[in-house]
Amino acid sequence: MIVIDAGSPVPPFEQLRAQLAGQIHDRTLAVGARLPTIRRLAADLGLAVNTVGRAYRELEEAGLIETRGRAGSYVTAAGEETRERARRAAADYASTVAALGLGAEEALRIAEAALRSPAPSTGASSGHG
Repeated sequence: MIVIDAGSPVPPFEQLRAQLAGQIHDRTLAVGARLPTIRRLAADLGLAVNTVGRAYRELEEAGLIETRGRAGSYVTAAGEETRERARRAAADYASTVAALGLGAEEALRIAEAALRSPAPSTGASSGHG
């Protein structure tokens, strides 16, 4: 369920984009799921059509959804691919930590610190979400 907080300092399109992206990442919206039309979702949420359209465009630019013309917008497999890349990176990190002889608690502290600080640019897109 999508809830837009009119009193929030976060613009409505960003609230919508973030909630849909979250539902895609947590699999509430499965790969292949058809999203409501822009007009329908705008009416349901009491938003302007352009607001919903902007959120959909940003989700499409992030590779999370694809629009198939009049057939509608669908959740892509990009979320699954992103999750799999993260799993592989975590497995690599776990192997490195084990080889260095670090304990799990220290490894987690290092990983948490890395997640809190901006990563140096590697030329790869970090995506949204």
